[in-house]
Amino acid sequence: MSNKVPPTGRRTPEPASDGTTSTSVDNALWLLQLIGERQALRVAEAADLLGVARSTAHRLLTALRRRGFVNQDRPNGAYRPGPALYEIGLAAVGRIDIRRVARPVLEQLREETQETVSLVVLEGTSVRFIDCVESPRSVRVGNRTGVIRPAHASAVGKAILAGLSEEELDRRYPDGQLPEAATSAALRDMTVLKAELVEIRDQGFALNWEESGEGVCAVAVALRDTVGQPLAGLGIAAPSSRIGSREAIRAFGPAVLRAAELVHQRLTVPS
Repeated sequence: MSNKVPPTGRRTPEPASDGTTSTSVDNALWLLQLIGERQALRVAEAADLLGVARSTAHRLLTALRRRGFVNQDRPNGAYRPGPALYEIGLAAVGRIDIRRVARPVLEQLREETQETVSLVVLEGTSVRFIDCVESPRSVRVGNRTGVIRPAHASAVGKAILAGLSEEELDRRYPDGQLPEAATSAALRDMTVLKAELVEIRDQGFALNWEESGEGVCAVAVALRDTVGQPLAGLGIAAPSSRIGSREAIRAFGPAVLRAAELVHQRLTVPS
């Protein structure tokens, strides 16, 4: 029998196997499901939906926040999905699955643009390239599968970072310092990075002009899971000497956005 909470209804506690009703663990799990579905939940709403006292709902939410499963906008504000919940979701999808789902789209984007297309995942403050389809051109960016780069110094990394909350960014960069990058073109200041992340959110894609490596430029977007969290990054990389300008690499932005939408559709439609 389903025990799913209706969108506007209250949950009816069910007896546990030992004859008790709605343990704290059970309530905490329901809160996580509610926050995952609604993306924002206040103490009063949580108490009403669970059928418990506000003090009980507040205690449970405080415990979840302490463990990183939820974040709070401000004191007495709404609770939202936290980094621990995001990381569990990422692990559940799994790298093998995202590679399998995204691979046909990578190949299609390579055929459309004739440039190298890569798939990456975020690991702390770095990104790891987990799949790549090389350009057929004689002068091209090579396969970088397995390569690790600082997230802030790559288009794919910045695209993923732009999808994280301020709290999550601060958790990953607790001292506000950016790791050393390979080139002098890479950003060095956290304030400058955060300003660029705002621009990336506005335009929908990120750019890189010789920040991750000399002679390489790129454009990238974040691939989001079914609840809108950044799951991975997808990008096009090309020799900057052949592309010629930032505006020229920016012109690939719409194609990368379309590819990201195709991946999202493949993630949400059962195969």
